[in-house]
Amino acid sequence: MIFFKTDEEIELMRASNLLVARTLGEVAKAIKPGVSTLELDKIAETFIRDNGGVPGFLNYHGFPNTLCTSVNQHVVHGIPNKTPLKNGDIVSVDCGALLNGFFGDSAYTFEIGEVKPEIKKLLAATKQSLLLGIEQAIDGNRLGDIGFAVQEYTEKLGYSVVREMVGHGIGKNLHEAPEVPNYGKRGNGIKLQSGMVIAIEPMINMGKRQIVQEKDGWTIRTVDNQMSAHFEHTVAIRKGKADVLSSFEFVEEVLHLQSEK
Repeated sequence: MIFFKTDEEIELMRASNLLVARTLGEVAKAIKPGVSTLELDKIAETFIRDNGGVPGFLNYHGFPNTLCTSVNQHVVHGIPNKTPLKNGDIVSVDCGALLNGFFGDSAYTFEIGEVKPEIKKLLAATKQSLLLGIEQAIDGNRLGDIGFAVQEYTEKLGYSVVREMVGHGIGKNLHEAPEVPNYGKRGNGIKLQSGMVIAIEPMINMGKRQIVQEKDGWTIRTVDNQMSAHFEHTVAIRKGKADVLSSFEFVEEVLHLQSEK
């Protein structure tokens, strides 16, 4: 069942997603070679709680941490650990927060130090595919229009789209109907209507699209151990143009300032 949100509820969701965006900004300040994902996790949990929120992922179906941190060939649902990040790594940082009774959810894939040019291209393509998917998230379109936009763009560049892991509806629950695949046929699927709020999150692989689950029961990695990138925004369906409730502004402000140093 799809839960439609009122304008007032969407504004509450904007606040929870803004908290997630600001939390990712705090992560951006600390993320560098030598820092562990567990250290980043502590920063995120403290920031969310200090700002009146509750970590959205912590204890969700037994998940042990605030962030999902997925390094290199890990696609999603990586568990933060004490291993220091290395120069040349990439890490998807996925963050959720509960505030005012509603969840926010967003993810950003960070470059650690100097990353190979071909990996930079994968990240840029994945982020662009998210923006193309969002362009289709408007009243009157179909769910398949979002997936088609992501799939067509990334596959033309020679990348592959993870099929088993998908985006989702979001609201008072972290995961609600409908599922939002990153592949599909134009004009297929349920009709998108104003008041729906969904998380769109392309997971794009450099090699094969197939994935496997690690022994920890959570971490998903590429079957061929090639790199994978992941970006996510929470979006309210509107007429004419999607309303993006989450933001990369805080992350990119930090990354821009660091690049100027």
